[in-house]
Amino acid sequence: MAGRDLRALFSTNDRGLTTAEAFTNRHTQWDLVAHALAAHLRHTADPAFDAEDLEAPRNNVLVFHGVGGIGKTTLSRKLEAALADAGHRPAQWGAPAWSGERILPVRIDLSRSAGGDFEQIVLTIRAALAELGRPLPAFDVALRRYWEHQHPGEPLEEYLRRGGLASRFGRALPQQMQSALSDVAQALLLPGTVGSAVGQVTGSLVRALRERRQTVRALAGCARLADLLEAEPDLDALSFYPHLLAWELAQLPADKRVTPVVLLDTFEDVGDRTHRDMERLLQRVVWLMPAAFFIITGRSRLQWANPALQGQLDYTGPAAWPGLSASAVVPPARGTASAVARGGSRQVLIGDFSPEDCDDYLARRLALGGQALIGEDVRRVIADRSHGLPLYLDLSVMRFLEIRRTGHGPQPADFDHDFPALIARTLSDLTPDERHVLRSVALLDAFDIPLATQTAGMQHEAPARRLIERPFVREHPFGLWPYHLHALIRSTVRNADDQADDRWTPRDWQQAAERALAELGAQWTTSTAPGRLLLVGCLRQGLALARDFGLDLGWLTDAAWTYVSDSVWEPIAPPARQTFDGEPTAADALVELLSTLARRQHEHRERTADRLTAVVQAGWLPAELQEMAVYYLAKAQRDLGRSDDSRRGMQLVAGGGGRLAPAAQRGLAHLARFAGDFPTALAAARTLGWAGRHHRIEGDVWWPHGDMDRAAAAYEAARTEAEEHGVAGERATSQAQRAFVLAFTDPARADDELDLAEQLLSGLDLRATTLTTRIAALARDAGTTAEVEDRAHVLRTEINLAGLASVEATLELALCFHHAVRDDHEGIAAGIGRLRELTNSGDYAYYTDIAHFMADRHSPTAPGSQAQWLDGEHATRTRWHSLITARRAHLRATP
Repeated sequence: MAGRDLRALFSTNDRGLTTAEAFTNRHTQWDLVAHALAAHLRHTADPAFDAEDLEAPRNNVLVFHGVGGIGKTTLSRKLEAALADAGHRPAQWGAPAWSGERILPVRIDLSRSAGGDFEQIVLTIRAALAELGRPLPAFDVALRRYWEHQHPGEPLEEYLRRGGLASRFGRALPQQMQSALSDVAQALLLPGTVGSAVGQVTGSLVRALRERRQTVRALAGCARLADLLEAEPDLDALSFYPHLLAWELAQLPADKRVTPVVLLDTFEDVGDRTHRDMERLLQRVVWLMPAAFFIITGRSRLQWANPALQGQLDYTGPAAWPGLSASAVVPPARGTASAVARGGSRQVLIGDFSPEDCDDYLARRLALGGQALIGEDVRRVIADRSHGLPLYLDLSVMRFLEIRRTGHGPQPADFDHDFPALIARTLSDLTPDERHVLRSVALLDAFDIPLATQTAGMQHEAPARRLIERPFVREHPFGLWPYHLHALIRSTVRNADDQADDRWTPRDWQQAAERALAELGAQWTTSTAPGRLLLVGCLRQGLALARDFGLDLGWLTDAAWTYVSDSVWEPIAPPARQTFDGEPTAADALVELLSTLARRQHEHRERTADRLTAVVQAGWLPAELQEMAVYYLAKAQRDLGRSDDSRRGMQLVAGGGGRLAPAAQRGLAHLARFAGDFPTALAAARTLGWAGRHHRIEGDVWWPHGDMDRAAAAYEAARTEAEEHGVAGERATSQAQRAFVLAFTDPARADDELDLAEQLLSGLDLRATTLTTRIAALARDAGTTAEVEDRAHVLRTEINLAGLASVEATLELALCFHHAVRDDHEGIAAGIGRLRELTNSGDYAYYTDIAHFMADRHSPTAPGSQAQWLDGEHATRTRWHSLITARRAHLRATP
């Protein structure tokens, strides 16, 4: 199944190099053809089928459409070969479902380079049917009349020879047509010399048909023959002659029956969406030959089922072409053969090659000594860059040979390359406005019609609406912006050396980027319900544009503040830098800042602190965003146990009076609590209000005192306040803390609270809060089985990987609670030892005191925690030990 690749063969002097036009897979498309053709054959074999019926819906067409270079022409050729001879069917293609049926494939190249016209299309179909070995008199007489009228003095034999049809299909057609003319003349009892005078024969034949003479009863069954012979023999009349072919094929005896399969390739070259003259003629051929099966390949899907084309085409609407309607278009992932067989889906988007198919294509394309010439490492790079587009693979093969001719062994780095030829192929059949929109949307990951129109700077949406119908524009109907360009087309349009006449200058790209950024901001700020999805989408695309083209941040500043305000932390990092090669900008810094904040849920806090330190020290951000970087650096330092560094950062932000000043005040309150200065922490909480999360800080103060009910009430108030303000992250954090404190007092109630916390965490990326819920689950199960310790060991490992020192200390405290309930003296001693090690900096040192309180032990005099208990150490000790005795009683009462 591999032909000779002459371009590659003539690109090298190496006679040992073998080349092949590799054809890879496409078995899914073959299955679609086989099932659709089998269904068509069953339909035409039905006794009720009438080849002359001009009103029945048509399902005799199958369309494969796709981006230029996807392999449509190769597929068309292979389909022709497979239908003509089973021996030419690729090994991976299964046997067709029909048997005993005679199939006659006829492939017609409609490309401009082929130089064909409508006359040649009709003659090609008739020349292929010459294989039947008999005249088709109704059609042949009409065609002969047309030819004599339109080409006086030009022998048909010479035209067929010059057009290559004689060598392709043999020289039988002129003889069959002459035989048909002579037979009709004889039936009309005309003199033999008149047999070659087409005008006299057709005139006499029309009269005989009108008079219903017995001598022409063989042709009298063709009801519309007389009308066609009387019509002016022009191109319009010729387009109706296929009806005569359909009638003739229906008259063949059963043992001579044949089903033509006409493959029309490069259908996009028959015209455009404005001038449909050629398309109208071809559509007539398809409609008037219902027994024939047509396989059309082109860049765009057929619009014949669109009723709006009434008047431009003869047969339109979903009732006429049920398989071509928009609802019946088959995307690559759902191109099932059974759907096509049912006649419900006849437009199929040809998908990209899989990575495995790309590698197979490249391995077989060039060989030396029976081995693949292109090495595996180079093939891998080419396949990754191609995004599955066969044209890119083909161009890369030629580049491989070009580099090889220089004496340099091609290396993987040589194929980090864009091909301008891809742009030429993509732009070739687009209008100027469509090309302008295409370049504009190449700046965007995804777009909708308004975004594409505004980015292009146009006042009307029509070009964008036409562009989205092209196969290189992919659609996700439920996406925020439903359309995106094929990845390779987008990359090439943006990065290749575009030599088109209307290519863009750097200033053109800059202005389009400015328009795109402005429109994204307008969509975010004017949406009635922006939500997180729109916010994150606008940020991702807007940050990439601002970074790549050195644009001012503008609305991105407010969007960044909105992003951090909910503490949800969706991934925000846009793709790698594309075009702007200047110095780093505020947009670069903001990209790094926001991506670091999102990534901190998945990285060690040390890594987070390092990245934020670099952002702060670079000084690229405007003052209000610099405050954001300093604040979150201070938070990371606090998580790492670097309280002094954290305190300096929090004081700097709090003193600045900016948006994060209340949060920084909260951070200082936390630091006071870490040090055991509970009076200061509680006093601060009572001044912070909602912005400082005052209720949550109160809960954080009460639970170390063992006052779990009071802490739970504070956390509930914090959750309610977060719900009122619509801050999902704070709501989930407050609920997780509520579940944690109730886990010490009421395991059954804690179950419900943990379920709610997990629901509120769904869709959020809050690592520390998630760990809190798992520690709460351990506290809920404290005193039950040794499995608690195994779970704690796994959890300890995860916390260490995250670099959350404070969370690890909380885990050890919960484990001490478990040991105390079980009266495990060794366990509680080991837990106290780990707590001393974790809190030797002074932060959370009172956790060691609490562990002693649980076990009703006295803390050693040194080192002490210096905790300033709100109502004294004795009251706090009593509450914690009461929790232990209550849990023991609960476990004794539990069956």
